[in-house]
Amino acid sequence: METEPLLVVDAANVMGSRPDGWWRDRAGAAGRLRDALVPIAEAGLPDLPGPVEVVLVVEGAARDIPGADPVRVVAAAGSGDDRIVEVVRSEAPGRHCVVVTADRELRARVQALGAEVRGPRWLRPD
Repeated sequence: METEPLLVVDAANVMGSRPDGWWRDRAGAAGRLRDALVPIAEAGLPDLPGPVEVVLVVEGAARDIPGADPVRVVAAAGSGDDRIVEVVRSEAPGRHCVVVTADRELRARVQALGAEVRGPRWLRPD
């Protein structure tokens, strides 16, 4: 059984929380988000001490970005929200799991599975 906390990041939702031009290059924006998550895997965050298993769920135009050790990238063939729920359902039982999203419906779905939910600003406060 895994003992590291599981951090699942809704890439589309986190990228969409900042009007920084991400829509012009979705794959590039997802790659930058992935790279920003690398230090979190080892160091954690103030209220989620590391090491942390980090999973970035991507969809659409960002679906083909590769992982960057230690961040695992999971591509959604269809709905990113459905893929996030699958990850939580299959990998979070018995673990501390935090999902980063502002999507209300997704929040309710993963909370029903026992995950905590944080908004994008928790992950990217600047």
